[in-house]
Amino acid sequence: MTRSRFGIAGLGVMGRNLALNIEEHGVPVAVWDVERAAVERFTERNAGKQITGVKSLEELARAIERPRRIMMLVPAGEAVEQTLAGILAHLDAGDVLIDGGNSWFLDTRERSRRLEAAKIHFVGAGISGGEDGARFGASLMPGCTAEAWQAIRPVFEAIAARSDSGPCVTRVGPDGAGHFVKIVHNGIEYADMQLIAETYELLRRGAGMAADEMAAVFEEWNRGPLQSFLIEITVRILRVRDPETGQPLVDRIVDKAGQKGTGKWASSAALDLAVAVPTITAAVDARLISSCKAERKALSAVAAALLSSPVPDRGRFADDLHDALLASRICAYAQGMSLIRAGSERWSWNIDLGEIARIWKGGCIIQARLLDTIMRAYEKQRELSNLLLAEEPRKAIAERSGPWRRTVSFAQSNGLAVPGMSASLAWYDAWRTADLPQNLTQAQRDLFGAHGYQRKDGGEEAPVVHGEWK
Repeated sequence: MTRSRFGIAGLGVMGRNLALNIEEHGVPVAVWDVERAAVERFTERNAGKQITGVKSLEELARAIERPRRIMMLVPAGEAVEQTLAGILAHLDAGDVLIDGGNSWFLDTRERSRRLEAAKIHFVGAGISGGEDGARFGASLMPGCTAEAWQAIRPVFEAIAARSDSGPCVTRVGPDGAGHFVKIVHNGIEYADMQLIAETYELLRRGAGMAADEMAAVFEEWNRGPLQSFLIEITVRILRVRDPETGQPLVDRIVDKAGQKGTGKWASSAALDLAVAVPTITAAVDARLISSCKAERKALSAVAAALLSSPVPDRGRFADDLHDALLASRICAYAQGMSLIRAGSERWSWNIDLGEIARIWKGGCIIQARLLDTIMRAYEKQRELSNLLLAEEPRKAIAERSGPWRRTVSFAQSNGLAVPGMSASLAWYDAWRTADLPQNLTQAQRDLFGAHGYQRKDGGEEAPVVHGEWK
């Protein structure tokens, strides 16, 4: 059997494309899948390439030169555990096992400890970019030891996407850091997609634009500060016609959005870490509401619509929308970066947020021009506690505050749901307010639960006291 230098366990969409990407960079690959027919199809289709199909995990281990580098691309949870159980007996000290799926980061931390005790390196690698990214260059977020990183670095840097800032890969930190950052990445992705959907809704209903007109607007925006992969594919989607009806295909799609759970994971992690990410959570909620199609239809039949006619000045309306989308997007990214910072502090990962922005600039779903601004902000001040404190993002939002508020006000006054934009605006307003009304909340907690409070005149280190409310 030809000796391979890398192994892939799992030949789903990501596994197949990563195997081809790795092989094209001169690294012979051995491949395995629980479905033997999938291995046969893949190797037959790629006959002549340096790809070896194997029938078992034991064979996979035998096919790879030591120290072995094997990447699992299987569903999170039980499938990962089953694959681990099947291959561990065939590995040796110094081998590297990589989980390239979307695993819960705390599971990755536990697996890292377990395998490192057996002298086997475990890497939790976040991978973004979908099918095309896996095939032609993804954004890679490995969490592992420095030694494991040196073992996989040549391959990961070869298959990563590239931007003007270099290969879109870095060692994020130890154990679960890579999967944690990928979870936050997906949370930002949910938020950005929701914000674009709300913008589409306002252009469609608020301005009365047809799909082709909206495509032209988004295409123009994609030449400026809103430039991003998600805006780019929105233009493409709006221009595709349904072959059966000749109508825009997007208009033929049922308005129910699915999810695989990583957005919920981001919100869950944020709650555990006491970090507010309302735009991300609003995006998750919006998908949940969208799945309740029957209930929505029933309520729409008895609750009259508020919007009577489109706005008269579509040009100004679109300009306001541009600014509202940009300001809301900055907030979504800022929330994600705050969450990564909190996770890094909680688990001592020492994550470089500027590096995270850099590796997201190419290959991944949330690649956007805004990431240059974010990267510069953290290069100037690595310990920046909130992205909104950096000059560029702060000015960008301040300059767009009026259009942003007009847009959200129009939507709410006319019964158009914009939960992402509304959440972003409320989050921004709360952060820029030095004196919030939670003094009343704390007083209520003290009255009914004797939780205590601090007095304003006692300074930052004021002792907790209890009031005599009765």
